[in-house]
Amino acid sequence: MLNQEKEVIMPQGDKSAYTDKQKRKAEHIEEGYEKRGVSHKEAEKRAWATVNKQDGGGNKSGSGRSNNKKD
Repeated sequence: MLNQEKEVIMPQGDKSAYTDKQKRKAEHIEEGYEKRGVSHKEAEKRAWATVNKQDGGGNKSGSGRSNNKKD
């Protein structure tokens, strides 16, 4: 018997969960890489990886989403 769990994942390349500011940031980073001779495809990958690392991924809705724990 197969245990099939459905996972909701964003298709690769779907940037709808990102804010306009995050999209502009990625574009700016991408342009910088391309000026240094990195291919368009690689520059785009690096730019989005940088945005994800800095901002924690796409837009998160709701309050209390930060990891600031009070002890």
